[in-house]
Amino acid sequence: MRAVIVCVSVAHGNTLRVAGTMARALGAKVVAPEEADPAELAAAELVGFGSGVFHGRLHPRLTDFAAALPAARRRAFVFATSGLPPLPPAPFTRPLVRLLEGRGYEVAGTFSCRALDTWLPFRLVGGINKRRPNAVDLAAARAFAERLRDGEAPPS
Repeated sequence: MRAVIVCVSVAHGNTLRVAGTMARALGAKVVAPEEADPAELAAAELVGFGSGVFHGRLHPRLTDFAAALPAARRRAFVFATSGLPPLPPAPFTRPLVRLLEGRGYEVAGTFSCRALDTWLPFRLVGGINKRRPNAVDLAAARAFAERLRDGEAPPS
């Protein structure tokens, strides 16, 4: 399977660790939005989009990149790392999922896990989730990617 993961990881490398784990399971390449090759994306059977959560939203570099993509019929997935848990009625990934679906992508699933967060006021106590993503989080990310690879619908 040809797969590419477009990832923005700016604070602590949390999202990049999750992306790397998924990439190994998928045999995928991980790129920043600025490094993404349009021809490679067009040839991919599966495209992942992920970032950390900033002020309740995925990073604008990722969402701006996705908004500029040409319409395409291909499978995709969205993932996020965050210090705080998402609220069930408004998951962090929903706006990007809707944007991609509007561009013709079939979003096969979403994944999120907790991660180190040093945004104020958390910085005052050294951050929250200091040991995350941990081995359990990375195993869940790998299992999510394996289900995508095997054509199964992972739980969102």
